[in-house]
Amino acid sequence: MTANTALTTLAGPPHVAAPWTGSDLDGVSGPAGSTDGPDCPDFPDGPAGSGPNGPLRRTGGSGSGGGAEDVASAPIAGWLVAASVVLLLAGTTVLYLYGLSRSGWANSFYSAAAQAGGTDWKAWFYGSLDAGNAITVDKPPAAMWLMGLSVRLFGLSSWSILAPEALLGVASVGVLYATLRRVLTRGDNGTRTPLTVRAHVAALLGAVVFALTPVAVLMFRFNNPDALLTFCLVLATYLTLRGTERARSRWLIGAGVVIGLGFLTKILQAFLVLPALVVAYAIAAPTGWARKVRHLLYAFVAMVVSFGWYVAVVELTPASLRPYIGGSQTNSLLELAFGYNGLGRITGNETGSVTGGGAAAATGAGGNAGGMWGQTGPLRMFSGVSGGMVSWLIPAGLILGVAALVFLHGRSRTSVLRAAIVAFGGWLVTMMTVFSLMAGIYHDYYTVVLAPAIGALVALGAYVVWGRRGTLAGRLVLAGTMAVTTVWSVVLLSEATGVYLALRWAVLLLGAVATLGLLTVRVVGRALRSTVAGMALAAALVGPTAYALNTAATPHTGSIVTAGPVSNRGPGGAGRTGTRTFTRNGTTGGTPPQGGFGQGGPGVPPGFSQNGTTRNGTTQNGTTGAAGTGQFPAGGQAATAGGDFGIGGFGGAGGLLGGAQVSAEMTTLLTTDASSYTWVAASIGSQNAASYQLATQLPVMAIGGFNGSDPSPTLAQFQQYVAQGKIHYFIAGGMGGQQNGGSSAASEISSWVSSHYTAKTVGSTTVYDLTQP
Repeated sequence: MTANTALTTLAGPPHVAAPWTGSDLDGVSGPAGSTDGPDCPDFPDGPAGSGPNGPLRRTGGSGSGGGAEDVASAPIAGWLVAASVVLLLAGTTVLYLYGLSRSGWANSFYSAAAQAGGTDWKAWFYGSLDAGNAITVDKPPAAMWLMGLSVRLFGLSSWSILAPEALLGVASVGVLYATLRRVLTRGDNGTRTPLTVRAHVAALLGAVVFALTPVAVLMFRFNNPDALLTFCLVLATYLTLRGTERARSRWLIGAGVVIGLGFLTKILQAFLVLPALVVAYAIAAPTGWARKVRHLLYAFVAMVVSFGWYVAVVELTPASLRPYIGGSQTNSLLELAFGYNGLGRITGNETGSVTGGGAAAATGAGGNAGGMWGQTGPLRMFSGVSGGMVSWLIPAGLILGVAALVFLHGRSRTSVLRAAIVAFGGWLVTMMTVFSLMAGIYHDYYTVVLAPAIGALVALGAYVVWGRRGTLAGRLVLAGTMAVTTVWSVVLLSEATGVYLALRWAVLLLGAVATLGLLTVRVVGRALRSTVAGMALAAALVGPTAYALNTAATPHTGSIVTAGPVSNRGPGGAGRTGTRTFTRNGTTGGTPPQGGFGQGGPGVPPGFSQNGTTRNGTTQNGTTGAAGTGQFPAGGQAATAGGDFGIGGFGGAGGLLGGAQVSAEMTTLLTTDASSYTWVAASIGSQNAASYQLATQLPVMAIGGFNGSDPSPTLAQFQQYVAQGKIHYFIAGGMGGQQNGGSSAASEISSWVSSHYTAKTVGSTTVYDLTQP
């Protein structure tokens, strides 16, 4: 099945009616009996079922090419649809796949889990970090399932881990196009109308905006769970809108199943789309309220079943027969879902997290509560790194979306077009609100889930408002949107350097001319209208395209990654310029380069680092490491808990957000006689352990999980493993300690090992042979 065949199956055939039997605006028109402009025909209110808004009456209109005979209103040839869709998907594939291996292991935390899952089926099922099944990653395993299968099929490599993420991106773009195309070829009550040139261009525009959003390029070239989550949300929206057309419950049930898969990918974040989808269906489904409620209940049950079976298996399996649930303090997936990785992200009360959010926030710039993860507030999506990663067309999407709803006022309740705007608009506003208010851990790359909604709102809103360009209100909205988009693009480009500063002037010129052109678009000819539209698109897309290409050309590694050339503001928002150091018990450690936590963390196969900057880490036993110059996020301080540690300052091992540099000597040491042990080594913190595991392709126990603050294993359990001869070496360093109420087991284990075993240095790494007291 070709890509276009698959999309045709989703969206329906390109056209199914004779030319001009329906409106290219899907019923968007002025008042009955009016003429909306040179090529905006009059659509009188006809009888139900005669078309999306009644039969078409050809009217002359003024200007060249006026009336319904405008080529944009005609059904588009099937071969042209196929060619443009193939070009869209091929271009997206190249953007997301080209040079993919430059990022090496990308996030070694998830790469190690993929390696374990590709080796051991139990590790694959639970999402274990290691094949010895000591502890899981701090997410449910759906994203690990995909990568683990790829590793099992194709072997362990950067490509086998990252290519599935890129293909998810291509699929997401394709499904969004299919969603928009279907919406724009469905009238009220699900009646089918021709796919016109304008509708096809609008659907392509939405997909292109999504594909070129810098954060989308970043995350579809990276191995965090966000890629699969985004795909699930786009597919669930398609299924919901398709079910809305004729009130078919099977499509809603499918959407519930897909959202359940999203829960198994990134827990509660998958549910943020639910309010928008429920409202869209409740408003537009052509059936009574009793049936709507019944359909929504079916979908809810399907959703619960699709993730509940896994939760039940994990919760009912004895702890001794499965790995510890990473990120929890009680070995519970439910606690993970509603605590550290759930409501704790909103409130900031995340037991065991690296540092406090809202409650423990430091005072940031301007006196606002910023904390380690940036300042909360309504402008969070527009400030700091998040702005350049995702916000380019948010103003345009919101303006056009609201205007479209106003212009669609009076439309039939069952309008699928209006339902789609409600669904995508609600998606965008809900998620922006939640991200803006998160007092806990927030990373800029979370915003990838906004990209599909932005693309859809821009496409659907532009489609509707362009159809009203014959009215003064329509032209004012178009020109105003262009002016706001131009100004905001110039602001974002001004935060970068070099060629991006030069692009400001191109965007400003194009945007200014396009704004004036959109004000006069009613009286100009067809060719000039096309020129104005092209200039408007160019002005809107130059900035995000430049950032997207920069992102695709830059290797990204570590736990915190950013898109585009502006990456010196640290995680979660704008930072305060200056050089920061991180301490452990007062001992100076290395300073992460460029943005607080360097993205070029060691432990990737080719040795690449973000933006070409090498993070040299810290030297043995916490002495001063190579310092980089960066900005600590939002003026936050290097927090400590219980006097244990800040971030960095440990021996040759890696830290919380980047892995360790694994020398050839260490690899040889760990692989010698490895078959005699369940774990060739144990180390504090998952990133540290992951680096050694990927270097040796052998199980390494991550004491304390990702943050080193999970109570797994306890000191007694660790002592038992050592007595049973299951662990060969203990690698000093890494992250560990009692953070935000987390466990102190890692510190206790480290102290016990150092007092009972003899340290030796291999390269710059301190190790203890646990078979030689």
